[in-house]
Amino acid sequence: MESSCRIWMRRVKMATTTTSIVFRPTTSSSISPLFIPLRSSKSTLSLLSHIFHPRRSISITATLPLQSSSSPFSRTVHHQCSSSSAEDGGINPKDSQKIILKGMRYKEFENWVTSQGYRPAQALMLWKLLYGNNSKRIWAHSFEELEGSSSNLNCITKGLNKDLTKMISKHAKLKALQVKDIITASDGTRKILFTLDDGLIIETVIIPNGDKGRNTVCVSSQVGCAMNCQFCFTGRMGLRRNLTAEEIVEQAVFARRLFTSTVGPISNVVFMGMGEPLQNIENVMKAADIMVDEQGLHFSPNKVTISTSGLVPQIKRFLRHSKCALAVSLNATTDEVRNWIMPINRKYNLSLLLDTLREELQFKHKYKVLFEYVMLAGVNDSIDDAKRIIDLVKGIPCKINLITFNPHSGSHFQPTADEKMVEFRNILAEGGLTVFMRPSRGDDQMAACGQLGNPADLQAPLLKVPPKFQPSLELSL
Repeated sequence: MESSCRIWMRRVKMATTTTSIVFRPTTSSSISPLFIPLRSSKSTLSLLSHIFHPRRSISITATLPLQSSSSPFSRTVHHQCSSSSAEDGGINPKDSQKIILKGMRYKEFENWVTSQGYRPAQALMLWKLLYGNNSKRIWAHSFEELEGSSSNLNCITKGLNKDLTKMISKHAKLKALQVKDIITASDGTRKILFTLDDGLIIETVIIPNGDKGRNTVCVSSQVGCAMNCQFCFTGRMGLRRNLTAEEIVEQAVFARRLFTSTVGPISNVVFMGMGEPLQNIENVMKAADIMVDEQGLHFSPNKVTISTSGLVPQIKRFLRHSKCALAVSLNATTDEVRNWIMPINRKYNLSLLLDTLREELQFKHKYKVLFEYVMLAGVNDSIDDAKRIIDLVKGIPCKINLITFNPHSGSHFQPTADEKMVEFRNILAEGGLTVFMRPSRGDDQMAACGQLGNPADLQAPLLKVPPKFQPSLELSL
């Protein structure tokens, strides 16, 4: 019992330290969560109360006008969920001090169960019930499901010690998220809005691609983002806080629980939702380990992709200690442009970023990094840009994803025309690169790349457009 108390106390301490947010002045070597000057202590208190208000929630729900009823996707489908149901993962405020089981790797999980006096076999059985690695795949979200209260679950859970279930109900939680809303776009993409324990909102996207046998869940790693990339709607929010490992893992659990029966197996995970994953590297790497556990969610490591804007020290750590895939948001071929559209480049410039990848990847067998390139009309889509990419990535085993820019309010960018994207792709292919063009998915419901989140009234500012690009932007507008 003493050991269990020690574990529980450590858990509470960890949970409280992950919610702190530090605001720093903007410098060339520091990317702050928000870039809004504060003029007085009164305005400081006002800003902090806005961000940390315990009941303030942020959500975005876009709707489509009704179209012809003859189309199978003729209207937006909204799925409102009750906070008290087992399916949506309703959260009880009284559980806030309990340990959350999905925040542990299996060895930690097993140690916690055995420290309570139960056998390792019981830990493995419980783990499989939480993560669906059993014949019925229940992805347990309630104690009733663990107890096998319904006839179709009884045969699965009958080997689980009843005293263990009772102990868990007193000391642990089975879920970390609550479904607020599910929005379906015209192409079948689903966006889930989750409410966190502190009332903040995150967004997760399910991208069905059943005809190719690849259904993907796009998970968030932070509430908002500190990087302030100029083409990304999430960056307008600033950073509210990091997500915990359990909050990240649960997005994948919900994806399988809610949609496996309708879209088919969820086979891929991309950390390309809200946030910069490698700024939250501890929780992201832990969540990825849990996702690829063979007895749990059992995603293939090469189908779990962590994306980054280019945090060099964290990239080194990730490549040395993780088997999962890495995607790097390139998005520009000169420091001048990347300094503007991705301020992180002021700290880790193109030369440092690419040299680091070149050096680290020589030690990884058959490993290719994925470069993501959001194409912005008149900014980074010239023939010279395409030729520079070929030179920049020499010596780096890689693939290139060309991504259509998805417009959002406040942005002054426009997407590159399709025919120009094809020309750009052909130049890269002729240069010997493996290149793909990725169409927008879910953009009519703000579910596409760069559209997640809701900055509300408190927004990071747009950066000054370099003079040489002002005519191009004005022309595109």
